[in-house]
Amino acid sequence: MKKISNKPAVITSLILLGVWQLVAMYIGAQYILPSPVQVIAKLYELRYELFLYHMPYTMGVTIISLVISTVLGILLAVLMEADERVENAIYPIVVTSQTIPITALAPLFILWLGYGIWSKVMVSVMITFFPIAISVHDGFKNTKTEHVELLKSFGASNSDIFFKLKIMSALPNMFSAMKMAIPLCIIGAAIGEWLGAQRGLGYFSKRMMSQLSGAGVFAPIVILSLVAIVIVKVVSYFEKKVIHYRTKL
Repeated sequence: MKKISNKPAVITSLILLGVWQLVAMYIGAQYILPSPVQVIAKLYELRYELFLYHMPYTMGVTIISLVISTVLGILLAVLMEADERVENAIYPIVVTSQTIPITALAPLFILWLGYGIWSKVMVSVMITFFPIAISVHDGFKNTKTEHVELLKSFGASNSDIFFKLKIMSALPNMFSAMKMAIPLCIIGAAIGEWLGAQRGLGYFSKRMMSQLSGAGVFAPIVILSLVAIVIVKVVSYFEKKVIHYRTKL
């Protein structure tokens, strides 16, 4: 198997950080654009508050939302695959749900569910379940007809075809959808906290903005970005372990 080097990504990141540093130094206004050095210094200064108080709350929202979104998305995909009438009834609703601005729904979730964790979970789920449902559904649809006919010729039932063929066909789509959903889930959690919360990285960023602390606003963003990268890498690792036949192609 060909090993992919991370060197290009590292070099590109260093170049972007260098450009960011130069532009921030040129502007010379920390409340407008803080430099990477200032952001790192703020991260270190507020490390206990950020990592021990706000980050666990946001990660809790993210993990719960991702689990619910994954289960909901796969369930909707299975229902749409099981019956064409169900697909015709559900698919337009699923698509329509993504046309409603989440910033319009978030205050309603807070009104209905309060300032606790579940209003933020609802915001994240609304953003996240869509790519999972659509991608897994497309994975089912992409199952090769000749493979289905071959199993039928061996006497396989519809349930055999679904569990032994269609699920395997949809697995790459499911993992790809999860990798797309992870950043969306984190964004949803941050939006929910930004619009109404008492803790969390989104809430902290909003608080720093009211104090005109550019570095304080950027610090939670850096943490969220790094967390998203790590979780996507973990999902990619399990993808390679589960879909092991890809390494043999």
